Amino acid sequence: MARALGLAGAKVALVARRVAELEKARAGLSDDGISAAVIVADLASPDAGIVVATSAEQLGLSFDILVNAAGVNFRQAFCDVSAEAFDLHMALHLRAPFLLTKALAPSMAARRWGRIINIASLQSWRAFPNSAPYGAAKGGVLQLTRAIAEEWSPVGITCNAIAPGFFPTPLTAPVFGDVERARRLAAQTAIGRNGDLNDLTGATVFLASEAAAYVTGQTLAVDGGFTAK
Repeated sequence: MARALGLAGAKVALVARRVAELEKARAGLSDDGISAAVIVADLASPDAGIVVATSAEQLGLSFDILVNAAGVNFRQAFCDVSAEAFDLHMALHLRAPFLLTKALAPSMAARRWGRIINIASLQSWRAFPNSAPYGAAKGGVLQLTRAIAEEWSPVGITCNAIAPGFFPTPLTAPVFGDVERARRLAAQTAIGRNGDLNDLTGATVFLASEAAAYVTGQTLAVDGGFTAK
C-alpha cells in the first residue's frame, strides 16, 4: 500500500517498532524511486498517537493520508488465549487506529482534506478457527471506520476500510505454508485464486484520492469474491 501511494505521487512515512524492518521496507521503496521517512513507534502503546504526531512534527511532516495497517494474529485456540494476548490484538487493530486518528485528524481538518484507510478482514464478518481475538478486533474495525467517518467527514476527512482476502504476507505464512489449505481457499473465491499484493493497489489509491470524495464509512472487500461465493 505504501508503494502504491508512493508511485501515485504521495510522500511516504512508515511507522513501526522494529528498526531493521523499517529500514528494509524503506530500501524496498527506494528501489522503486520512492523516498520514505521512518518513524519508530510501538503502535500497541497507549502513547502511540502522541509519539507519532510528535515525531512527525520533529521531521517536518504533515499527514493527508493515514493507513492503519499494524496487526497481529497469534492463531491460538479459544481457551489458550490469555488476557494479555487478547488485549494486544485490541491495542493494535482498534486502539492504534483510534489514537492515530485522534492525533492526526485535527491537522487534516484544518486543511479540510484527509483520507483515513483502515484494514479490516474477512473475519470482520465471519469466524475462522483459532482467531477469536483477531476476529473480534477486525469486527470492531468496521464500526470504528463508521465512527471516524461520522465524526470527521463534515470537515473533509473520509474514512474507509479495505478488507483483504487471503494474501501472502508474514501474518498469513501459516496459511500459505499449507499448500492444500491455500489451494482450498483459492477455490472458495469467485475468481479462483488467492490475492497478490498488487491487487491492493487500485483500492488503496482510489480511497486515498479525490475520486473517493463521496465515499466514507465503507468497507471494501478485496477478496476475489470470497465473501460473495
